[in-house]
Amino acid sequence: MEFAFIMPLLIVLVLGIAEFGRAFQVSGTLSAAAREGVRVMALQNDPAAARAAVRNAAPALDPAVTDAQITITPASCPTTGTTNTTVRLSVTYPMPFLTSFFGSGVDLTGTGVMRCNG
Repeated sequence: MEFAFIMPLLIVLVLGIAEFGRAFQVSGTLSAAAREGVRVMALQNDPAAARAAVRNAAPALDPAVTDAQITITPASCPTTGTTNTTVRLSVTYPMPFLTSFFGSGVDLTGTGVMRCNG
């Protein structure tokens, strides 16, 4: 009888741990992908290559990262005149939950910042 009272609490606890663990893993993947993309952007000054690097660095995400979820600021690194200019790349990802028990999902963001031209 006591087990019947405790079982729903245990199920919620296990589901919460699984969802948090997955969110933590996806957050790490997004951060690594953003770092890889901003590195490519800072060295090559090519937004298309930076977006491709982000997508290639996060192949396990389902649904996959799209170009619309990747923001690069400024759009290109200045080639002359300024020093210590940085470029920022952010990836916003709507991570769906494994179960709909805690809602439909959560928005996660990974950001990378690097000085232009290495």
